Amino acid sequence: MKCWVCKRQARGYGHTDNRHGVGNPRRYPIDWVFCSQRCQNAFHAMYGNWLRAKEGRIDIKGVAMIDPSDVELAAMKTCLKAFGEAASEIGFTKPLGDYSEAEALQVIDAIVTCWTDAMVAHHEESKYPPVRGMTATPDPMTPSAANPFADLEDDLPWKEPKGKKP
Repeated sequence: MKCWVCKRQARGYGHTDNRHGVGNPRRYPIDWVFCSQRCQNAFHAMYGNWLRAKEGRIDIKGVAMIDPSDVELAAMKTCLKAFGEAASEIGFTKPLGDYSEAEALQVIDAIVTCWTDAMVAHHEESKYPPVRGMTATPDPMTPSAANPFADLEDDLPWKEPKGKKP
């Protein structure tokens, strides 16, 4: 399962909904899982703020934002191009307040898709620790970036190299 916050592989952190007792038909298992305590805490901060705002206990403007990390700031900067492309299709002269629902959703979809792709690309790139003597490749789809040990199979001393016979 994927982390609900950053979409990395979940690693044992989860959320249990205990609002309804055992046997209550409204009780159902929730699959909110997280990769780290940081993501779990971020989720609970946002979820708690959402519940308080829904109940009217706090003003939505008073909800604190989570400080973005350097990786998140870099992902935001990559979203500028997607935002510009979506806005150019609609027209730069049209004020944001005059966007139709479909146009606003088009811009939101472009930004969220770009954000998610940037975060997934970063986490895929950092999935394996750096290997000494190996240069980092900018393309995450290359075998050395996806798995730095992918070419190790050719180096096994007890196996014949492919294409060579004694």
